[in-house]
Amino acid sequence: MPSAPAESNWWEGGDKKKSQEEFNARRLDTPLDKLMRKTAGRRSVTKTDRKRGRYVQSRLPKKDKVTDLAFDATFRAAAPYQRDRDHSKVKLALRKSDLREKVRVRRSANLILFNVDASWSMAVSERMEATKGAIMSLLTDAYQRRDRVGLIVFHKNDARLVLPPTNSVLMAKKALEDVQVGGKTPLSAGLMLAYDVIKRESYTHPDVEPMMILMTDGAGNVSLGNQAPQVEAHNIADQFRERAIRSMVINMEHPAFDQGLAQGLADRMGSPCHTLADLRAETLYRTVVSQLK
Repeated sequence: MPSAPAESNWWEGGDKKKSQEEFNARRLDTPLDKLMRKTAGRRSVTKTDRKRGRYVQSRLPKKDKVTDLAFDATFRAAAPYQRDRDHSKVKLALRKSDLREKVRVRRSANLILFNVDASWSMAVSERMEATKGAIMSLLTDAYQRRDRVGLIVFHKNDARLVLPPTNSVLMAKKALEDVQVGGKTPLSAGLMLAYDVIKRESYTHPDVEPMMILMTDGAGNVSLGNQAPQVEAHNIADQFRERAIRSMVINMEHPAFDQGLAQGLADRMGSPCHTLADLRAETLYRTVVSQLK
């Protein structure tokens, strides 16, 4: 039980917990990084509607006005019909149905937003030490691959963005070291704040692909409104699935006490659910990564 001032309750307190030794985190088989890379650097490839990026294929125009014409594909589409068309004024007779536009891809970085349950519902304090060790291990890979990282911590009665999205892994590690643990579990607040941060980042950095990594046992006991805590958390989780926000749940509950709450939350989000043991699997770190397109 954490130490707390005599006038406070144990669930209102907070203690700092050190991080366990870092390890090479296994690459989780999730939607991050469908393009596997052996070297450092931006790892995700995604389609773009801009005129920048590598031309990889053609398609029928999405709109009436074609702004990025694929000349080669347009000529190929028109070629079989040239004998039947009027060539009195032109050498190559084109029709609107022949037009094709370019499909381009660009390489982008990812935003990995860690959302950490720092409450005492996660049982013994050693679980938080293990959680911090896992996050720091994942941060190292994020830095090597030029991802932006952010950190949300929720406990007591609210959630805080203790580290706004940044490219500095040193800042991220320092913010994590200063996190105190203890108190109740405002799971809804943590999910809502993560949703808002990702939505805001999508406007300010449209080329960055976001993903939330939620580290919790799934046992919320504080609501934002009038709904029961678990019901409210699941309703917010539904918004991640409905808006196709990539996410991953790391179940930090001890296997002996696991009631399946983290898995249930992951199911509502449409995301995979892993355990700390998964992170420490023998083939350590061949992904957070396979979920970033």
